[in-house]
Amino acid sequence: MPRYGMLIDLSQCVRCRTCYVVCKVMHNIPNQFESGQRYARLNFIEPEVGKYPDVKRHFLPFHCMQCDDPACIKVCPEDAIFRRKDGIIDFDSEKCIGCEACVEACPYQARYLNEEAGTVDACNFCAERIDAGLRPWCVERCLGQAMIVGDLDDPASEVSKAIKRTKAKPLSPESGTHPKVYYASLDVTPKIA
Repeated sequence: MPRYGMLIDLSQCVRCRTCYVVCKVMHNIPNQFESGQRYARLNFIEPEVGKYPDVKRHFLPFHCMQCDDPACIKVCPEDAIFRRKDGIIDFDSEKCIGCEACVEACPYQARYLNEEAGTVDACNFCAERIDAGLRPWCVERCLGQAMIVGDLDDPASEVSKAIKRTKAKPLSPESGTHPKVYYASLDVTPKIA
């Protein structure tokens, strides 16, 4: 059984925001500015690096980290969040009571309350697409081909090779959740917000 994870290579990211837009469109998520609802989001990492006029602003595509030891599962009183056999963190909206305990527990702020449904929601790597042998929408439509998803336990998989080759690292490993989304070419430590 695979253990799915992702690499986001920021040196390949063209900052087009396609990952963000396609996620919202394909999952019928309302405009973030109106609702705050999103699976994927884009962070600008502050502070900017350098001195004027040679200033670099970091851009970080960001979503659920699909942790091996997720805080969200531990605090859910209804067992609405679960880990599939392939390691994907998924959820059952029928069980969710909208208490937002998982929203508070997530060190990556990757979960949100869907106010329309009254339940919490988050990225699940487009599990229905993975089940059909397809890639998540963000990976499929990435113009820079900066995202790779695959089996982290298979050293011959494209994602494992790319993580090794690029020396990619997860964000905030000190959180203790063992995130399975890795970033390559990230030369600053971002503030999660």
